[in-house]
Amino acid sequence: MRLPDIERGDSIRSRLLIRLISLLAGYRLPDAARVAFYDKKYAGPALGEWTNETMRRPSTWSVSERELMASFVASLNTCPFCVGAHRAIAVKGTDAAIADAVLADYRTAPISDRLKAALTFLERVTRQPDDVSATDAAAALSAGLSVQDLRDVAAVGAVFAIITRNANALDYDIPSTRDFDRAASMLLRRGYA
Repeated sequence: MRLPDIERGDSIRSRLLIRLISLLAGYRLPDAARVAFYDKKYAGPALGEWTNETMRRPSTWSVSERELMASFVASLNTCPFCVGAHRAIAVKGTDAAIADAVLADYRTAPISDRLKAALTFLERVTRQPDDVSATDAAAALSAGLSVQDLRDVAAVGAVFAIITRNANALDYDIPSTRDFDRAASMLLRRGYA
């Protein structure tokens, strides 16, 4: 359901900011950013800070790997906006063919066993959350993930379980590949908060 106030802004200040940022950026401000301007209690600073903490704080996972994980979770949740947005960020630090291979079938993609273990865990948590057990965590740990690695993977899964459903529920507009790429460059510079 597309809400007019998210499209244009829910206050004069938001409307002006959306127009100014779109003008300066040279492309339509993506809906994810527009939602951040909409009613700060809805999905504003708290969700942005959580996402930024998950995706940009120091980790043994690179930013590209975490963005690829986000795109993977989005693909499992059938969220085309988040698949495109986070794939575009991931390919700033990895080969586009690798990202596409992961999204097609991570089991056969040319990635490390460690990343495959992380994606296996994310798939389980995303598709069968009620069935996740200590056995799933133990499998990831025995595949080479540390406890902190697994916490970081779980954080990506948790935040994108919410974000993808939010994007789908609000019927986010799907930008062009070029606009996804331009927005990805901005998100790499500025982060999510």
